[in-house]
Amino acid sequence: MPELSSSEREITLYYNPNRPAASKTLGYAKGEGFALRDVNILKNKFTGTQLEELADRLKVTIEGLVNKQHPDYDATLHDASFSDDDWIKVLQKNPQFLKEPIAIRGHQAMFVKTPSDLSRL
Repeated sequence: MPELSSSEREITLYYNPNRPAASKTLGYAKGEGFALRDVNILKNKFTGTQLEELADRLKVTIEGLVNKQHPDYDATLHDASFSDDDWIKVLQKNPQFLKEPIAIRGHQAMFVKTPSDLSRL
């Protein structure tokens, strides 16, 4: 049974409110009137199972969920070689390293590059 809740009727948007791109995506979704459930990744921690399911839906590895462009990434994880379990622990302790925003609708999931990407769901 999946741990990540999803619905065909609404978009679940996982975002970091401290990032301008995420704030723009959230604003776009609300402005367009999408049925939306917004999840602040800094306040709502992921379980290991949820991260595995998220990676599976996005068709990436657990490491593929990591935003290696984050300003603090190089300072703490540069040249790191971790197992999936290690990456899960990193993301649980440092949710700001999750590559986001991520949108899910039903069984579809995507990394949102531009706010208008939401219209593809």
